[in-house]
Amino acid sequence: METHMPDFALPSSHPGLNGQKMAKSARDYFSTYNSKYLTVPQNRTACHRSGTNGALEASVVSYRCSIINNYVEGTQGAVKDKTSPSGLHFRDSKRKVDYVLAYHYRRRLARHEPGAASPEPRRGSAAVALVSNGGTGNGRAEPQQQQQDDGQRALREWPGLPGLEVLELSPLDALEEERRLQREEYERNLLEAGLEIERDPENKSQGLSFVRIHAPWQVLSREAELLKIKMPTKKMYEITEEKGILKTLNEIWCKFTEPLQPQVPQQENTKMKTLSYPFSREKIYLYNIKDKDNFFDNATRSRIVREILKRTSTKARNSMGIGTLIANNVYDAAYPLHDGEYEGQNDDMNERKLLYQEWARYGVFYKFQPIDLIRKYFGEKIGLYFAWLGLYTEFLIPSSLVGIIVFLYGCITIESDIPSREMCDQRNAFTMCPLCDKFCDYWNLSSACATARASHLFDNPATVFFSIFMALWATMFLEQWKRLQMRLSYFWDLTGLEEEEEHPRPEYENKLLQKKLKNKNITTENSNENEKEKLTWSDRMPGYAANFGLILFMIMLTFSAVFGVIVYRITMAAALSFSTNETTRSNSRVTVTATAVIINLVVVLILDEIYGAVAKWLTEIEIPKTEKTFEERLILKAFLLKFVNSYASIFYVAFFKGRFVGRPGRYVYVFEGYRMEECAPGGCLMELCIQLSIIMLGKQLIQNNLFEIGIPKLKKLFRKLKDERTVLKEMDTNQSKDPQQWDLDYILEPFTGLTPEYMEMIIQFGFVTLFVASFPLAPVFALLNNVIEVRLDAKKFVTELRRPDTVREKDIGIWYNILSVIGKLSVIINAFVIAVTSDFIPRLMYQYAYSQNGTMHGFINHTLSYFNVSQLKAGTQPENSLFAQEVAFCRFKDYREPPWSPHQYELSKQYWAVLSARLAFVILFQNLVMFLSVLVDWMIPDIPKDISEQIKKEKAVLVDFFLKEEHEKLKLIESFIARDKRKRRSGTKSKRTRAASFSQCHRSPKGSFTSFSSQHTVV
Repeated sequence: METHMPDFALPSSHPGLNGQKMAKSARDYFSTYNSKYLTVPQNRTACHRSGTNGALEASVVSYRCSIINNYVEGTQGAVKDKTSPSGLHFRDSKRKVDYVLAYHYRRRLARHEPGAASPEPRRGSAAVALVSNGGTGNGRAEPQQQQQDDGQRALREWPGLPGLEVLELSPLDALEEERRLQREEYERNLLEAGLEIERDPENKSQGLSFVRIHAPWQVLSREAELLKIKMPTKKMYEITEEKGILKTLNEIWCKFTEPLQPQVPQQENTKMKTLSYPFSREKIYLYNIKDKDNFFDNATRSRIVREILKRTSTKARNSMGIGTLIANNVYDAAYPLHDGEYEGQNDDMNERKLLYQEWARYGVFYKFQPIDLIRKYFGEKIGLYFAWLGLYTEFLIPSSLVGIIVFLYGCITIESDIPSREMCDQRNAFTMCPLCDKFCDYWNLSSACATARASHLFDNPATVFFSIFMALWATMFLEQWKRLQMRLSYFWDLTGLEEEEEHPRPEYENKLLQKKLKNKNITTENSNENEKEKLTWSDRMPGYAANFGLILFMIMLTFSAVFGVIVYRITMAAALSFSTNETTRSNSRVTVTATAVIINLVVVLILDEIYGAVAKWLTEIEIPKTEKTFEERLILKAFLLKFVNSYASIFYVAFFKGRFVGRPGRYVYVFEGYRMEECAPGGCLMELCIQLSIIMLGKQLIQNNLFEIGIPKLKKLFRKLKDERTVLKEMDTNQSKDPQQWDLDYILEPFTGLTPEYMEMIIQFGFVTLFVASFPLAPVFALLNNVIEVRLDAKKFVTELRRPDTVREKDIGIWYNILSVIGKLSVIINAFVIAVTSDFIPRLMYQYAYSQNGTMHGFINHTLSYFNVSQLKAGTQPENSLFAQEVAFCRFKDYREPPWSPHQYELSKQYWAVLSARLAFVILFQNLVMFLSVLVDWMIPDIPKDISEQIKKEKAVLVDFFLKEEHEKLKLIESFIARDKRKRRSGTKSKRTRAASFSQCHRSPKGSFTSFSSQHTVV
């Protein structure tokens, strides 16, 4: 909808008022009038200045014409069909589009005269505004009845307005009119800030419109100085290279990995580095400015414009910045443009296309990432994420190799494992007690041979070594990341980066505004007006209480889900034991385990999505002040909930399953007739391995890959179909058929932050480190996933998402602390997995304390206790037992006294000895690994030595550079001063000459005219 300011003649009933008073009076009346009535002139006039209108017309015309001069209207003559060939510039093909604002508009649907024969009243009274030449004045938000009264008063007191038609607005039209007013005011404020704007014509009844923003050099230089953006100077200095064997190894490595390097432009001279310094307009001569249009790259330009958009306010609803306007649906989106298409027939190469070809395709999975180009295009925050992900993936290579070796060791030694052979030997007639009451029969231990042999693949002495290795691996990974982070900070000029003052979030400002309005009615004598208002802990107390209660409820919900799966396993096992089919009964354990794990995976995936939304909502009701605080609190809540959700069932299998079963004759029952489930004959470690592998692989395959690929594509398709339906209803003949870059980018999914990307990798890091003793192949599957994940994330950023705003960050923030906590927690958990879940300690104790010949022969018999079947409770004995001979004693896995002992079925001395050994191992393992981790941390410095030296050298070069420049500047000033002194001296001499000539003239005779004339000519 084309916008114009009011253009009308003042009534003749006010002849005594001057132009300024008339203008003020008209503005006051029309401001009130606009909130209720819409007045449209019968005959539209062009933008002109009339002498009758006086000061009001002059102010209106000057404002409107200034808008036209800064806007490039789509309907302005020959310009209307002209579009930028690349879609990255204004229609003049000179000024770059640094930022885009998108909004949906809707024209008025109905025109009704108030008071006349109008249709039936709608629900809720309509609003009316005064509009002339398609524009409106600035309306004020007032109570509805007052607006109506003021509007009627405006009509009565201004009865002679010529050519005006009064229309009534529906509630939807009034809301659209209010949004249009806010857009006009906001864009006017952007113009006052120095930005240049180009907007599309609103020539349809409804549709999508774009506002394109360009920042000229004056604005860029001013804001770069305010933001202290480091820019390259004319000075370059040499980087000190490594010497000796390190230099040789580095050259060999570079030559060996040359085919793996991406084909992207590199710095011509890698031995030299440009000195950077925060931009200053006073020292502009220091910077290497060859072309003002290209001195600031696109990412920096968009960052500067974003800062202006965030701090530019509007009076309507006290909106502070673009964030509030988007939250109030005044604008739909605000985003910088991509550098062009990432694929196409044209030969024009841009950074986006280069990133797609060398980074964001699955065909280049074997290549290194172009981290510098990623940082240049997306900013330092996203660059650090991909650098961290790349380093993590590289570190998974050695851990995967060691994990494969450990697994192969288990495969090789499976035949020589004595306990497995004893269990599989059918000559050892170990008759085991029934697994359930009444319907389960006695069974031979040799029937669990397959489970025992499979358990040895992961439960062998090599897993202890692998647990120690992975604990040190986690420490070395974090130390190496700190070193890489410092190296990147140096080369990306992030050293000494100060935290910028962040703008408050829109939700915080709205809450603060409500508090101010509430406090206006409550005034005290001791109130301090100068004190800046802010939200206190009492204002946030309801949010904190809701957070505590809901987080506790969500954790209990997770435990309830785990308990539900436990009940399913128990009841399913009992139901299958009733089956008459022998095959069903024999495979009941495998069936129950597999189905329960799949159900658990589905529950984890569903709760993960719910917890993500709940964590965001809980953080919003806390009302954090800044985006950084909001992000940190969201990360902590989401990580806590997702950590509990992902690992609760694994913790149960590892440390609780089979611990509270009881013994024959005194079992523990969940419900009446349902016994607590116990571990498989080979131990719970195999079940832990199955649980961990299925949940880990399922989350990676379904959540991390299918969801990441499918959901953005579905959202993009939905948004595209929605816009196409709007376009098909009314074709726009004035616009070019070819979509511009801002049209293509609007269809893309908006960037919502790196929290989901980090979160899935942190959860995976937990799977790799926390329970690695039970699943040595976890690093292998994590490596395979990450090779795809890097390219998947790259493709999503390049092709599926709008270009994110560049953010300068010198580290990965709170994620490093979470990684450090997981690394320390992994030491404790792996110690308990080895000591409690596996049979490593019982085997060690038997071999060195109870074995007669120091071997593992007799270990199975040692771990099985006796039970007298005559002491089974009535009704629990097996019915129709297939065992031919009478069974007097059955065996069960535990350390208890035999029936013939005076203290029958009590825990034996071996139980307490093994328990003591387990606790001693946990303490020894934890302290040993912690000591080695601290030792590794101490041996590896956080800052590489060469980078530390380069930072010191850069500071010295910077000081010398400025001293030299100041010295040259001082010399130049002294030369000007000396030149000025010489001029003054020459001027003094000429004055003396003139004085001498005048004195000679006065000394000559009065009648001597010739003497005076000659002297005057000389002068």
